[in-house]
Amino acid sequence: MMLIDSHCHLNYKGLVEQQGEVLGRARESGVRGFLNISTRLREWPDIVGTAEREGDVWASIGIHPHEADAHADLGEAALLKAAAHPRVIGIGETGLDYYYDHSDRGVQQDLFRVHIAVARETGLPLIVHTRDAEEDTARIIEEEMGKGAFPALIHCFTASADFASKMLALGLSISLSGIVTFKNAKDLQAIAASLPEDRLLVETDAPFLAPVPHRGKTCEPAFVSDTCAFVATLRGTSTEALADVTGRNFFNLFRKASL
Repeated sequence: MMLIDSHCHLNYKGLVEQQGEVLGRARESGVRGFLNISTRLREWPDIVGTAEREGDVWASIGIHPHEADAHADLGEAALLKAAAHPRVIGIGETGLDYYYDHSDRGVQQDLFRVHIAVARETGLPLIVHTRDAEEDTARIIEEEMGKGAFPALIHCFTASADFASKMLALGLSISLSGIVTFKNAKDLQAIAASLPEDRLLVETDAPFLAPVPHRGKTCEPAFVSDTCAFVATLRGTSTEALADVTGRNFFNLFRKASL
């Protein structure tokens, strides 16, 4: 079974204090690989360091939209330099968050385009965060695709079916988190049931968004198996089959990754 947690934050509080144990529990539950995501510049050394120590952990480098104001001057050069590391397989997470508006929307958009340029140049997949910003996210991705294609996925998908269709048409993949298991996520569950098999990934976004039956707990990568099982039921297949499909999709997208 090739179950991969395609998006987790192993260096965040709640996991980093017991990182070895967290990884051990995930491996025991069948998780074969982990993409450890960065959200701000000062995290990059630790994120990459974890990937250097652990053969089944890879790293991303990027700036979360919440942190855009603090990194407004970050240019392509810093991202390109960090992306050259052999354990860095993705760019992000980046994107737009208009729900909290922790950073100026214009700055978020500008920094989003910087990340896209680096994804295009390196060929490393762009990991996109979008919340309450469907229109601008779709517009920017479409505009940038017009300048030259780049690989990308929408992580922790919670948007509309229309947005999903637009992203799929542009060649993006979609990753589902534990939110899909929540009782009030009926619209998302309908989308999850109908996504093309070759564009689907699963993730935890640990330490956030623990799936049922772990609601209220610190989320761990081990819990990706619960999300995978839930989505498999939605799609009328087995957990093992969906784990293999989503694992294959992960490696097809993140081509720099290998076990």
